[in-house]
Parts: sequence; C-alpha cells; structure tokens
Amino acid sequence: MSSTPPDRPPLDVLIAAPRGFCAGVDRAIKIVELAIEQHGAPVYVRHEIVHNRFVVDRLAGMGAVFVDELDDVPDGRPVVFSAHGVPKSVPAEAQDRGLDYLDATCPLVSKVHRQAGRLIETGRHILFIGHAGHPEVIGTFGQVPAGAMTLIESVEHVAGLHVADETNLAFLTQTTLSVDDTAEIVAALHARFPTIKGPRGEDICYATSNRQAAVKQIAVQCQRMLVIGAPNSSNSLRLAEVAQRLGTPARLIQRAAEIDWEWLGAPTAIGLTAGASAPEVLVREVIDALAKRFTVTEREMAHVPEDMVFKLPRELVA
Repeated sequence: MSSTPPDRPPLDVLIAAPRGFCAGVDRAIKIVELAIEQHGAPVYVRHEIVHNRFVVDRLAGMGAVFVDELDDVPDGRPVVFSAHGVPKSVPAEAQDRGLDYLDATCPLVSKVHRQAGRLIETGRHILFIGHAGHPEVIGTFGQVPAGAMTLIESVEHVAGLHVADETNLAFLTQTTLSVDDTAEIVAALHARFPTIKGPRGEDICYATSNRQAAVKQIAVQCQRMLVIGAPNSSNSLRLAEVAQRLGTPARLIQRAAEIDWEWLGAPTAIGLTAGASAPEVLVREVIDALAKRFTVTEREMAHVPEDMVFKLPRELVA
C-alpha cells in the first residue's frame, strides 16, 4: 500500500515479519480479558501482565487493577500472575490466603522452571544466563532453593566465576535474550566447564529468535531502524541491539509520538519492527505518522511464519 503526497520525499518502510505479539503474550492478555468477563471487575494482576503500556492501559480500562504484590489484592478478588512467571512463593501465598488465581506465565518460561527443578533434583548447580532484576529471572530463581543457581550476565562473568564443584554444573537461559550474545556465553561456559549440562532444546523462545532474525534480514537494507516496544521489555531492547550491531542506527519507541524526527533525518529506507508485547495497532500508528512526512511505500519482509497457539487455563474455557 502506498501514499503519494507529491511534496514529500519517498520512503521505503521495510516491515519485519514476524513482529509483535507472540503466543505467550496473546495467551496472557486473553487470560486477563476472560477473567474480567467471568468474574467481573475488578480483576487484579500482579505486575504488568506484559511489558507494554498500551496493553496495560487498555486492560485497566476494562477493569484490570495492576499491583506490585499480593498484599495489594483484597480478599475475595481473583488475581492473575504475569506472563514473565513468578517465584513459587507467590502462588503459595495466594493459596494460604484463599485467593483465586490464574497463572498467565508463558508456557515456554514454565518449561524453563520445570528444567530448573529437575536439574536441582539431580544435585547440579545451575548457571542461569539472564539479566539481573528482570521478572523472568526473579521468577526462575524462585523455583529453586537459595544458592542453587548463579546468574551469568556476560562472557567476562564466566571467566571470573568461582564454583564449588566444576564437574556438576548445568546451565539454563532467560527466554528473551540476544541469540548471538547467548551463544557466546554458552561457548564460554563449555570451554571453561567441559562437562556442563545444557538444556535439550533451545531456551531462548521461538518468538525472540524469529524476531531477531527478521531484524537481521532488513537492517542491512535500510538507514534507520524503529523498534516499537517498552524500555523494560527485554526482547524489544534486544531487537534494537541487533540492528545497531549490524551498523544500522536504531531507536526503541513506545508510540509514534516518540519518533525523534531530527534523528530519523531524511532516509530513503527504514526498518520497522515490534517487540513481542507490542500490538499491531502501534505498527499502523507509526506508519501513519511516517506517511504525514514521507511518500511511504510499505514492504513486508517475510521471514519465518508463526502459528504457535498456547492453550488457556481449563478454568477459563470450561
């Protein structure tokens, strides 16, 4: 589709595919929507259901109340746990209080939780590759006893690591990391600890990998890259980093209003993608904003098709 105002310079907008919502995010949002439909407002949500202000605000308008901790949830009201996962202590506390709760943890994050539990049962110490303070990391550490897992954030960290038993280690990873960075860290772990046990399959989720690969495809064909996503969204931040490492200046924006037009300049081609928590409506919003200043030609750059769907909790579909 093209717009053709004669006084505006031409601009090719290379739109990444896939982009935007992944199956885990789609599932989490539907859980909140169905919980409101079945229980009525308010339905409480511990932390942001996903890292996107537009999504959170829309759900709040429907009757979701976002809180930091279970202490903020009144007795008798349902609560939803975010897609990033929670420590075991959180559902245990909800049960102790008699709260009805729904777990919107992404099934791929839950898979990592189960892997962690099995590795601890075999007596291995886990080296967990991830970013300190991220909710997914906090949730995964909360699946195992204190001291059973060590956070690894960089190759340099591997070099300086001291562990009690170098022959009895395993590693797992956060699902939303840079594919390339993680591969370097994993290689460093294998080099330093040849007997370390890794997961059977890839922990970095399919959506993260696919979106980074799509950015690699288009970043080399454009002068600027716009990534729609929240500043606290790990997978969105990684998309901008991927473009920058290929030499394409990239900016993370939450909405079209955040486009820095001076920074954007007068390119002939830009790339556009959206993190896994960003809805398609924001992609259209950005394209519409570009079309007010440029004669826009949209080109969707096909990559890996996605047809993953995760089942909803039984209590919501009965």
